[in-house]
Amino acid sequence: MEARSLSVLLLLLAAAATPAPRDGEPRSCEAVRKVFQLRQLGSFRGVPEFPRAGVDLQVCTSKNPTCCTKKMEERYQTAAKQDIQQVLQTSSATLKFLISRNAAAFQETFEMLIKLAENYTSTLFCNAYRNMAAEAATRVQEFFTDIALYIFGTDISTKECVNRFFDNLFPVVYNHMINPGLTDVTLEYAECLQMVRRDIRPFGDIPEKVIRQMGRSLLPSRNFLQALNLGIEVINTTDHLHFSKDCSRALLRMQYCPHCQGLILSKPCMGYCLNVIRGCLAYVAEVDLHWQGYIQSLEELSSAMHGTYDVEHVLLNFHSLVNDALMQARVNGPELTEQVNKVCGPPVRKPTQSPHCSFDRNKYSQGLKMFSRDVEETLASRRKEFISHLRLYRAFYGGLADQLCGNELAAADDIPCWNGEDVVKSYTHHVVGSGIKAQAGNPEVRVKGTDPVINQIIDKLKHIIQLLRGKSFPKYDNWDLRQTGSGGSVDEQISGVCDDEDGCGGSGSGEVKRVLKITDFSVQNCH
Repeated sequence: MEARSLSVLLLLLAAAATPAPRDGEPRSCEAVRKVFQLRQLGSFRGVPEFPRAGVDLQVCTSKNPTCCTKKMEERYQTAAKQDIQQVLQTSSATLKFLISRNAAAFQETFEMLIKLAENYTSTLFCNAYRNMAAEAATRVQEFFTDIALYIFGTDISTKECVNRFFDNLFPVVYNHMINPGLTDVTLEYAECLQMVRRDIRPFGDIPEKVIRQMGRSLLPSRNFLQALNLGIEVINTTDHLHFSKDCSRALLRMQYCPHCQGLILSKPCMGYCLNVIRGCLAYVAEVDLHWQGYIQSLEELSSAMHGTYDVEHVLLNFHSLVNDALMQARVNGPELTEQVNKVCGPPVRKPTQSPHCSFDRNKYSQGLKMFSRDVEETLASRRKEFISHLRLYRAFYGGLADQLCGNELAAADDIPCWNGEDVVKSYTHHVVGSGIKAQAGNPEVRVKGTDPVINQIIDKLKHIIQLLRGKSFPKYDNWDLRQTGSGGSVDEQISGVCDDEDGCGGSGSGEVKRVLKITDFSVQNCH
């Protein structure tokens, strides 16, 4: 791209340096022919060698002889639209890279956090509850698969994920800890245990505690990722605009009609450029208010994701809550046996026993030592750094036309410039502001109606702002958290104050405060 631009510049300078024709000789179109061919708009044979009357031209009309034909005008119009698309994409490239790079990084970090939390939980069973570890491993894997699906956008309920995990875990716990036997219980008896789990509450209030923590921490993370992906979609949409016929003609007049008069190095006046680009980007300018709200909402969300809402804290301490649940079931064993017998009867067992876990304690200890990280690499600090960079683009869409004209398209101050008809000292028409309403007095581009594609992206921004601000999780005061999914819903008033019950301070042995640089870690499989 840079090499091509340099080639164009060198050729233009060479063409401009061609000796001027002597008095009485017609003006040559040689420079126009060369640029036309270099831009790959067509063969130079289609360009007149000398100026001619342009009676067939529709946009680049002039009283003077012209180097353009109707066919050239059509090619120039296509090129003008392509040029502005390229300038748009160049102007947004850094912003797009910022969001897409961080979206990928956050997703990868969440994936590793989930995998690490799964490993911690599997290790708990292999280390402390070896006899049930093999059967528990499947339940643990299914649970964290559901958690990953939820964070990455699948419409499922975290409440049902948690309940399903403890439902499926109870037969394993009952069989090996509460009422152990030489062999496992039958499938039919296990199904009965699953059905009664929510009624007899063998794990006490631990499942409800997990539901609260998961609902509060995972939903903000899910919305955060969803918002980043929408940011990329917004940029992709505005990078590939469909320009109206009137805008296309205005772009042609501004960028290539000077060529028809042999003015291949002329640039549009700043005011003229602003009128044309603000007219063409009038619909895009309407994104500005919602884009600012989008960045502000992301900033507020990021600032509030701490304590109970810290997905790192919740995921990496899940195994500690599971351990608390198992210990409670053990303590209440006799009472639970009596309750189960009333509903399911005495245990019905298989003729064979399930395999146990083979586990290397030394390898486990070495694996945990791999995880140390400094504060600068936590998810919170990464979010903070990302938001600090994103904040610089808050007014991106409001000032887009000014950026394009100032950096790329328009002539510098105090330099003769193109005003749409001729090269002049300055542009004398009124310069309009940004947005659809401001275009009523635009002398260069007529703007009508609205753009359905831009309206759709604005609606999506409104929706994500609503999620980030009002429905993602409580902030400052008591907010109503409504989390819906295919499996059910959680409607509860949640206090923004972090208490010990919610796990902000943590309880129980083996709590992981923070795990930072998440490297490749895997525990021994249970087999």
